[in-house]
Amino acid sequence: MSIVADTRPADLAPARPTTPLKVTGRRVLRSEWAKLWSLRSTWITLGLGLLFLLAFGTIAAFRYKSMLDSGRPMDPDFADATSYSLALFGVPFALIALGVLGVLTASGEYTTGMIRSTLAAVPRRLPVLWSKAAVYGVLAFVTGAAGAVVGFLISNGVLTGAANSMSLSDGGVLRGLLGVGVYLGLVGVIGVALGTLLRSTAGGISALVGTFLLVPGLMSLLPKSWQTDLTPYLPSNAGESIYSLHHAAGTLTSGTGLLVLLGWTALALGGAAYRLIRSDA
Repeated sequence: MSIVADTRPADLAPARPTTPLKVTGRRVLRSEWAKLWSLRSTWITLGLGLLFLLAFGTIAAFRYKSMLDSGRPMDPDFADATSYSLALFGVPFALIALGVLGVLTASGEYTTGMIRSTLAAVPRRLPVLWSKAAVYGVLAFVTGAAGAVVGFLISNGVLTGAANSMSLSDGGVLRGLLGVGVYLGLVGVIGVALGTLLRSTAGGISALVGTFLLVPGLMSLLPKSWQTDLTPYLPSNAGESIYSLHHAAGTLTSGTGLLVLLGWTALALGGAAYRLIRSDA
């Protein structure tokens, strides 16, 4: 007698229908946070931005101290220097590093083609831009503010006992150091907007560097009256007024400078949003 085994597969239990995850602002933020930290360039560029803030401020403080101790005539560039101004000597260099990373945060996805997957997951598109800007803006703010505070403490330590030494409790110092973070955070957001608007790493970096570093120098070619009226409202000048302790005639106050830079940031984000909605990836 032979036994025949039934090899037919048993009926499988019916699969439960899966409910697709709803796209929410929180999930898009978490996605952008994960993408940002998955890139090696994030660690490198943030490190460079922090290094520029600390290194250049420390070098400036030691140079000032050496001139002070030597008894030689003070360099005119350092005549009115304080431990606060010396500590922030590296802000323009940190601006380049953090602004470039902001551009890369957006343009990198267009270069690799990953933006198609991102927009397929978030069809409404604009939450992607807002999330990128928010995540990187906060990160650049924290990096800038932390670097400014630590750099100030180092500069103060180098100049201990000097007449131009200041402390965190002095009027406007802590506000100004946090203002450095606000300035660099908004520069980072502008970088994200330019990367989204131009969809090119080279183009975005060129536009950022030109706006913050080249245009202020070119203003000297304009008539004197135009310079006086326009120069304070440039993004770089408005940003510098946010963390300035003393405002000379013809410069903006801290509050007005912040509003002007917020306006430039909104303009850049508006252009990026329009291109993101109107153009295919």
